[in-house]
Amino acid sequence: MQSVADSLSRLRSLAESPVVAKLAVAFQQAGSELSLVGGPVRDALLGRPVHDLDFASNARPDDILAVVKPLAEATWDVGRAFGTIAARVDGETVEITTYRADSYDGETRKPTVEFGDELEGDLVRRDFTVNALALRVPEIALVDPSGGVEDLIAGVLRTPAPASVSFGDDPLRMLRAARFAAQLGFEVAPDTIDAMSGMRRSLDIVSAERIRDELVKLLASDTPRPGLELLVHTGLAELVLPELPALQLEIDAEHRHKDVYEHSLTVLDQAIGYEHSRHPGADPDVTLRLAALMHDIGKPATRRLEPGGAVSFYNHDLVGARLARKRLRALRFDNETIDAVARLIELHLRFFGYTDGEWTDSAVRRYVRDAGDQLERLHILTRSDVTTRNRRKADRLGFAYDDLEARIAQLTEQEEIDAIRPDLNGDEVMTLLGLRPGPEVGRAMRFLMELRLDEGPLGSEEATRRLTAWWQGQQD
Repeated sequence: MQSVADSLSRLRSLAESPVVAKLAVAFQQAGSELSLVGGPVRDALLGRPVHDLDFASNARPDDILAVVKPLAEATWDVGRAFGTIAARVDGETVEITTYRADSYDGETRKPTVEFGDELEGDLVRRDFTVNALALRVPEIALVDPSGGVEDLIAGVLRTPAPASVSFGDDPLRMLRAARFAAQLGFEVAPDTIDAMSGMRRSLDIVSAERIRDELVKLLASDTPRPGLELLVHTGLAELVLPELPALQLEIDAEHRHKDVYEHSLTVLDQAIGYEHSRHPGADPDVTLRLAALMHDIGKPATRRLEPGGAVSFYNHDLVGARLARKRLRALRFDNETIDAVARLIELHLRFFGYTDGEWTDSAVRRYVRDAGDQLERLHILTRSDVTTRNRRKADRLGFAYDDLEARIAQLTEQEEIDAIRPDLNGDEVMTLLGLRPGPEVGRAMRFLMELRLDEGPLGSEEATRRLTAWWQGQQD
């Protein structure tokens, strides 16, 4: 955490920023309280960038809307039932929520919404003390009823209320603990960890969509590994992503192999590193990170203990792709993400045949064709999958992949192989062979595609000659 002087300076700068100052004056003139709450206050104190402006007020939703509407380019009241009004003010999106004093029935995550009248009461019902902070504006007064500042200084995550009560109110907070541990680099208080372990089954009442969203936010952090390890340690991963703890395979004295669980986390770390180096400043690539984390989830089901102490995992790439599809569907991921992750897992071993002998141009074309629009992610995943401590082996694999990428670039320049198509289109094939649309046209197009992949561009005249000869052979 920054020095006290720096932290106070950042709080003042935040409070005096144009949008905050404009809203503060408007609510003051309306006779209502207004405070920045949670994340923006926490991040300002930590010296982190402030991305979202979340406010709390004693004003009710209709009154909030009345104050904000004259200042805003747009407003949204889809959260009105929960007391939240969103608006865009001077190009910046803000959310303003009426103080809450909710109660939970323990059966669902949905609270009985009750509005409160005091800021302190609203803060103590929040998830963690470091988020139970507020900055009153325009007077610039820090409100901290639960010791959040002390926990920021100590780098500790704990709940304002007893953890069992807090997680009983909202079990999703257990996943948020893992996410904030990763994002902030904080330790989770021992009693909070105990509650996460003991109450993990209460996560059953949380929808798959909300669980997915928390997992995505965790994976989008710069260092998701501590959060994932916490999920495994507490048993929450068995409910969220059971394929991850399943990677902790037993290793006996005779049959030894790489620790698949640790390997997978290291691959994730390395993929994030490559991602940052190739695309500095870009948004996190959660699809790539899911593939890195899950690339070996087929190993537990395919492990075979061979004579002489060897261990095999035949077809774990194909099995892993199927398991990934099943898990991501259960978590309600979109089809585009599911297809991309499964494809990457299915292809992640393909490169390792390259080191056995130089691929032909045909093999390189097929590699590019099969990867499709996932080629760059496959590049990163394959490089990240090298976690050996044997420097000579790691260098050999790295040099081999450098060579493969160079050949792909060269062939792409020569042939534009990222858009490989047969030398004749479907209409030309039907005209040449006298066919109507149907399976035979598909067979002919596949024949031409195989020629294209094996030999490169042939040109229309040669493709016509070869297709005609092939078709005559099919009629014999």
